[in-house]
Amino acid sequence: MTVIRRRTVLVALAASATTLALTACGGGTLEAGKNLDPDKLTIYSAQHENLTQAWATKFQETTGIKVQIRYGSDSSMGAQIVQEGARSPADVFLTENSPAMTTVQNAKLLAPVDASTIAQVRDAYAPSTKQWVGIAARSTVLVYNPSKITSAELPKSIMDLQDPRWAGKWGAAAGGADFQAIVSAILATQGEAKTAAWLKGLKDGGKVYQNNIAVMKAVNAGQVPVGIMYHYYWYRDQALTKAGSANTKLLYFRHQDPGAFVSVSGGAVLKSSKHAANAQKFLAFVTSAAGQKILATSDAKEYAVGKGVASDPALEPLDSLEAPKVDPYTLDGPKVIELMTAAGIL
Repeated sequence: MTVIRRRTVLVALAASATTLALTACGGGTLEAGKNLDPDKLTIYSAQHENLTQAWATKFQETTGIKVQIRYGSDSSMGAQIVQEGARSPADVFLTENSPAMTTVQNAKLLAPVDASTIAQVRDAYAPSTKQWVGIAARSTVLVYNPSKITSAELPKSIMDLQDPRWAGKWGAAAGGADFQAIVSAILATQGEAKTAAWLKGLKDGGKVYQNNIAVMKAVNAGQVPVGIMYHYYWYRDQALTKAGSANTKLLYFRHQDPGAFVSVSGGAVLKSSKHAANAQKFLAFVTSAAGQKILATSDAKEYAVGKGVASDPALEPLDSLEAPKVDPYTLDGPKVIELMTAAGIL
C-alpha cells in the first residue's frame, strides 16, 4: 500500500475533544462549547454545512423555532454524543453515513422517530429499528481515467480490486468515514473473511489518499487509473470548473455488487432532548417534500430519499443503481475499524 497521506481515525471517545464549529442561523461562528442557547433547538451535524444551514434556515422561517448548529465529522460527532450521554445539549443528530448513527443508537441514546416521518421516506432508507431516518443518500462509484484504462479493462466488481493485477492501479481515502462505510457494506454482504482479504489487497496494492477529492484528482491527473469514492464529489466538480474531474468518468457497478452500495445519511432525535417535540418537527421537515427539494436543488449533489421527490436530474437515477439490500442499522463501523487496523491500513 502506497500511502499518500495516512490519517489515523480515532474512534475512542477522546475524538470528542475535536474542536467543532457552532453556528446560529443568521448569526456568526461561535466557539465550540460556549454560547449555547438552551432555548434553541441544537443540531449536531456531520452533513454538508451548506445543506444543513439551508434546511435549518427554512425550518426556522417556516416554524419560528430558533435553531443553532454544531458541525463536526461523523466519528467525532458520534463520539461526542456518546461521551456526553444524557447530558448532551444536542436535540438532533445528522450524519453523512449510518455507522456513526448506529454507534449512538447502540449506546441507547436515541428516541424513536415519529412514524409519520418514517413514512415520508422510501423503505430502503430507514433502518429496521426506526430510531432514526434517512435524510439523503450517496452512491459508491469507481472514478476512472479513460486515457489510462479502457472500459473493457475496468473491474466488474469492487471485489476485483484485491487481485494483484490491480496493484498500484487504484486509490481510496481509507482514513475517511465515507470509505469505511463502503467497507461496512462489503462486510455486511461478503462476510469477515472476504472483507479481510479485500483489505489486504488495499494494503498490498492500493494507494491511500487524504480524502475523496484527492482520489478523484489523482485519477484525473493519471497517477492511478481508477479510484473508489462517492458519486457527488464528481458531480459537484463537473457543475463547477471540472478542474479535478475533466479527464475522468464514473462506473456504477450495479447488480447488487457491494461496490454499488448506497450509503444512507441519517437524522435522529436524542432521547435526552429538552426540545423533543421541536426536534421531531425538524426531522419531519427535512424528510418532507419541501425539505427534500432543498436537497435536490442544492449544490450537495446527494440523492433525495423522500417519497415522490426527484433528485438532481444530472445524477444517475437512484432507482437504476441496483444497490445491494442492506439494513443501514446492521453496518458495523467498529468491526470495520478493527479489520482495517488489523490489515495495517489505519
